Amino acid sequence: MLVAPTAAEELAGHLADANGKQQSITLGGQSTKHRMAGPLHDSDVTITTRCLNRVLQYDPRDLTISVEAGMPFAELSRILAEHRQMIPLDPPFAGQATVGGIVAANVSGPRRRLYGAARDLVIGMTLATLEGKLIRTGGLVVKNVAGLDIAKLMIGSFGTLAAIAVVNFRLHPMPAATRTFVQQFDRIESAMAARNQVLQSRLQPAAIDILKSLNGYQLLVQAAGSLSVLDRYSRELPGAQIVEGAQEEALWRTIREYTPEFLAKHENGAVVRVSCTLSDIGTVLESFPASALARAGSGVCYGYFAEASSLRYPPVGTSVIEFAPPGFRCTQDLWPQPGTDFEMMKLIKQMFDPHALLNRGRLYGRI
Repeated sequence: MLVAPTAAEELAGHLADANGKQQSITLGGQSTKHRMAGPLHDSDVTITTRCLNRVLQYDPRDLTISVEAGMPFAELSRILAEHRQMIPLDPPFAGQATVGGIVAANVSGPRRRLYGAARDLVIGMTLATLEGKLIRTGGLVVKNVAGLDIAKLMIGSFGTLAAIAVVNFRLHPMPAATRTFVQQFDRIESAMAARNQVLQSRLQPAAIDILKSLNGYQLLVQAAGSLSVLDRYSRELPGAQIVEGAQEEALWRTIREYTPEFLAKHENGAVVRVSCTLSDIGTVLESFPASALARAGSGVCYGYFAEASSLRYPPVGTSVIEFAPPGFRCTQDLWPQPGTDFEMMKLIKQMFDPHALLNRGRLYGRI
């Protein structure tokens, strides 16, 4: 049975009804990340938030906004751009993904180094529980921390604890201008040395990525700010190719959507995500095949394997299989190195969902 509630209260009611009947539940938005994390098991009830798509409260002067979970991120970005404001998460699948799905999967992109991830931008939330209750946590004040930890539990939970009905964000003003500097290297050591030079300087780039391909390694540095700030980057990064305007937008769109485009071309492909120290990024990239990408200022790397059966883990860092074909995800260990807090995570799952009805196995097959 598929249901599409149009209000948070209706969402809570559907959860309570299914819980009362001990029916398994699949939660989702636009299902853009159906190949992500644990497999989608058959369920008795499927609940989609795509009809919860309204802006509830927005005053540009406050730099905050409250939206329903089914709001398409692309539409939200368009609304904010009219006031030269933004939520700089840069999620993949940005054209179709919903706010709730982005937050539940805790995905982010190139500008994570400067602006942070969802935990840094979400200031409040409304949750619908299996008991049919609506829990409001945080608020629309950036410094309001009341109940914020409950919202943090939902970020990255893949809908295994409760349904996200409403999300409140802190906003950032758009920079006056941006400029990207591209450097090409044959060896990872040279790319890492150039990366280190940027990180050890007084420069504060919005994004700093390393892209590995058959042609070697590209270091991509995006600067944001006034023209005088951008000119300083030009002086301190001599010899780099400068990319601006429409060409720059297209470049970062390619980086942001690298995973979706790879998966579209490789039906049996897999993506391994590795969290590592900044000094280990070079080792991780070298261990991956010809296609790999690193958030070189925050220590998150992605390895792309055309066939899931050929994937391998690097010798350092903590790895998860972030995307893979359905059959592979049903039989393989997607999260081989759960942290020491995993026992606590299971206790939290038991507290919110004692009968394991919500999105069974979606948290990388573990919960």
